[in-house]
Amino acid sequence: MNPVLTLGLLAAGLTGCATSAPQLETGHTYQVEWIGAHPLIDSSHLTITLGDDGRAYGNAGCNHWFAGYTLEGDTLSFSAAGSTRKICAAALMEQEARFLDSLSKVQRWDFSATEQLQLWPAEGKPLRLWPER
Repeated sequence: MNPVLTLGLLAAGLTGCATSAPQLETGHTYQVEWIGAHPLIDSSHLTITLGDDGRAYGNAGCNHWFAGYTLEGDTLSFSAAGSTRKICAAALMEQEARFLDSLSKVQRWDFSATEQLQLWPAEGKPLRLWPER
């Protein structure tokens, strides 16, 4: 077989097998797994949904939260978050405060090699999330 033709067919085959990079989706819920260097408390459930209308919301572990957001390319920022006012165990309340504080520091997003969504502050470790199934 012609070597040039073989290389062309190989290149075409590899291009066809390439997967597209994951994209941050609005209208989709992501479940928080880590807040910076801290994993979540067992059985706590924190989520982020970026609405199509520029509003973000979710569960902060004890309370529901909400904030405005701006998404342009790989930059992402949240306005100061508000929340409902239930009181839960002290450890959950501390985790919730760290989560809400970390949202206000987010500057950009990307996906890890394992396709985990990462929301990065200017300094430090990211919030790490998985798409909710």
